[in-house]
Amino acid sequence: MYETERTEGRNGIRQPGAPVSDVWLRRVADEAGRGAGGVPPELLGDFLRVLADAAASGRLPSDSELDAVRRNGGRAAELGVSAGNAVQLYLSAAWRLWRELPPTAHFRDAGTTANAAEAVMRAVDLAVAGLADGYTAARRDLVRHEETLRRELIEDLLRGDGDAGGLVARAEPFGMDLGRPHQVALAAPDGRPARVDSVPAALERAVVRGVGDRDVLVATKDGRIVVIAPAGTGAGELGGLLHGELTRTGRGAGWRVAVGRAHPGSYGIARSYEEAREALTTAGRLRLPAPVLRAEDMLVYRVLLRDQPAITDLVQTVAVPLARARGGAAPLLETLEAFFATGCVVAGTARRLHLSVRAVSYRLERIAELTGHDPTDPGQRFTLHAAVLGARLLGWPDRDLPPGDAG
Repeated sequence: MYETERTEGRNGIRQPGAPVSDVWLRRVADEAGRGAGGVPPELLGDFLRVLADAAASGRLPSDSELDAVRRNGGRAAELGVSAGNAVQLYLSAAWRLWRELPPTAHFRDAGTTANAAEAVMRAVDLAVAGLADGYTAARRDLVRHEETLRRELIEDLLRGDGDAGGLVARAEPFGMDLGRPHQVALAAPDGRPARVDSVPAALERAVVRGVGDRDVLVATKDGRIVVIAPAGTGAGELGGLLHGELTRTGRGAGWRVAVGRAHPGSYGIARSYEEAREALTTAGRLRLPAPVLRAEDMLVYRVLLRDQPAITDLVQTVAVPLARARGGAAPLLETLEAFFATGCVVAGTARRLHLSVRAVSYRLERIAELTGHDPTDPGQRFTLHAAVLGARLLGWPDRDLPPGDAG
């Protein structure tokens, strides 16, 4: 049995043959906790008594005692104690206890270890291994739980249909201040599908380095990479950073990045996300070549789509007559797109389309004949450009136009 009265000598060192004192064990535990950076000594549990038993009789820890150590390892992880400090607590307690134990004893009982030193070291070995197992398992569970909370938070932020107060509270553990304006960047593989399962962790580190703010969340959604970042970083800068990092990693054939405008509050994140999604969709329909898109630059296309009957009427009136040309409307639409993209320079259009200047000039004349609008006339150019954009947005001539107001 263990006695509870004080049995230290005048110098504080246990005297040989003295029984183990609870007071003495508590003092050793407190010193070990301070030596390990202020780790709660309660995480030792009955570890010191197990060591004292090992030194006195050679008995190794039982399964139940090792299970208790594993549970304490899990508690250390839950309390946020680092793995190094948790191990240091146990090792510090072991050498402090050993320093005050009686001289090394040899045991004669069958089934025991050869001496006290070996018994204590084996007990420490088993205990630290159990501590590490418990700590690792708890950390794994904590990480999984945190990832679940993180994923659910991002989903709710992007939907914008959660409780605002609850979202603010849930975002705080991830370092997000939803009182600040945020913007959303959306990266999609351009061409064949790309793997995005292992990108976010490395990408998040790159964004944090580039943006200079840890108020950043990165996730995947619907085969795309979503980045929620605080305002203050220009959309072009954030988009360029993401595109450069994704291109550098060499994942997939290429990437296109769209960045929504910055908006305040939790619902502002959902609004920015929708702007980025719409920018990607619109750019795909218009076959825009730009790898980085800003939502503010795409507003004109939203205006075109907002009044679909009107844009349908414009396409029907101006663009559909191009279908009467030999080869259909597609080559002439392509010519107009290249003509407008090069600043209405015929020679530049010819180079882009790999045609002669004469062939381009002929096509432009034919467009003027069929539509009644001359692409080289600045006064008529806008109507043609709007009609070409409308045709691409509506998917014509690959699919039929929706019903319009023209009858």
